[in-house]
Amino acid sequence: MDRREFLKKAGIAAAVMSQTSALTSCISGRTTDEGNKSDGPENMTYRINPGNGDKVSILGYGCMRWPMIKDEDGNDIIDQEMTERLVDHAIAHGINYFDASPVYLQGQCEKATGAALKRHPRDKYFIATKLSNFSNYTRENSMLMYRKSFENLQVDYIDYYLLHAIGGGGMKVFNERYVDNGMLDFLTEERKAGRIRNLGFSFHGDKESFDSFIQLHEKYHWDFVQIQLNYMDWKHASGKNTDAEYLYNELRKRGIPAVIMEPLLGGRLSKVPQHIAERLKERAPQNTTASWAFRFAGTPEGVLCVLSGMTYMEHLQDNLKTYSPLVPLDENELAFLEETAELMLKYPTVPCNDCKYCMPCPYGIDIPAILLHYNKCVNEGEIANGPESENYSKARRAYLVSYDRAVPKLRQANRCIGCGQCTSHCPQSINIPHELHRIDRYIEKLRQDK
Repeated sequence: MDRREFLKKAGIAAAVMSQTSALTSCISGRTTDEGNKSDGPENMTYRINPGNGDKVSILGYGCMRWPMIKDEDGNDIIDQEMTERLVDHAIAHGINYFDASPVYLQGQCEKATGAALKRHPRDKYFIATKLSNFSNYTRENSMLMYRKSFENLQVDYIDYYLLHAIGGGGMKVFNERYVDNGMLDFLTEERKAGRIRNLGFSFHGDKESFDSFIQLHEKYHWDFVQIQLNYMDWKHASGKNTDAEYLYNELRKRGIPAVIMEPLLGGRLSKVPQHIAERLKERAPQNTTASWAFRFAGTPEGVLCVLSGMTYMEHLQDNLKTYSPLVPLDENELAFLEETAELMLKYPTVPCNDCKYCMPCPYGIDIPAILLHYNKCVNEGEIANGPESENYSKARRAYLVSYDRAVPKLRQANRCIGCGQCTSHCPQSINIPHELHRIDRYIEKLRQDK
């Protein structure tokens, strides 16, 4: 599909954009220039769920990245006070969709999210969570996880319930996790009873797997599907993942709303190489790098909600400006972002989205920190290619110093024995031991080149 066809299918042709009446079902408030927008709740963009009429904020809160602090024993725990401040600010400014999981943040996510939301009227928010039975597929364990979500979230119904991260392992694993144990039939009955209002799935995987799952729509009626969509993955999905263009169009054919995850690719589209950041800034000086990605993710009208894991208040405030209201991308801007994506492909970063599904490592390795540090150095031009290269000595020292600061010595890549436990959990299909060993060889070479 070319860019013009994208605009046509997404329902955002330039002629339509100029007609306020065509946007009234999606946008509350006025459309203004990016630099003159207010992030008040009256200006938040909303999309209507065609299945039940839910008025959902286009910006949703991804609860996988609540702020963390250390407790008195040095353990990582959610900063509940700050989390509640973020939730209060989000709701006050029009956000009404919150996405959690039993496994996020080492199992702490649902309880913290439930406590923060419980302080607000139940009709002020939609809550999404998941059946994240990755390692134990038994009906007993799956039922326990399902029941525990209601307890932790302090609710008697769940608005949007997902089969979590299906795709890896294809239909075989899907059947083991949800069909053979009777859980999918059980969940459809729970939907009939009203304890689940919308039933869907989140997807990472290849085209064949997606085709198989989407064909089940006739049997199970998927109310929504969560996909990874951003201006890189639209045409250039990495690993075994499928281009978002294909996923989105298949959902559109069937009238299934899309919820978007990873609009920033785990932050990589907000931390682009310097000359690409300058390119974006030159095109729109008043906008942040991240806002380009968020506008892209929200532009197709079949998108119900775009999730963002906003750890800090400044992230939340910036995203509110982007979506209060959303100004969809026009054809020229879409072309500009496709050119940007092609430039990004020239940078050999590891496609880590910092989801932490690979954690904890049984050997204590901080896998995301290692990969994110490497990506940061690639983007900032701090990779030392060899003694013959210009500024090798400076780049060598900068990498080693920053690596030791970013990753404690007992959690560095040299401790990887290649057990592969992490690889099966990675939604981006990264061969994590291979990448850790490659980075460790690079680091060891830098240390020897004194």
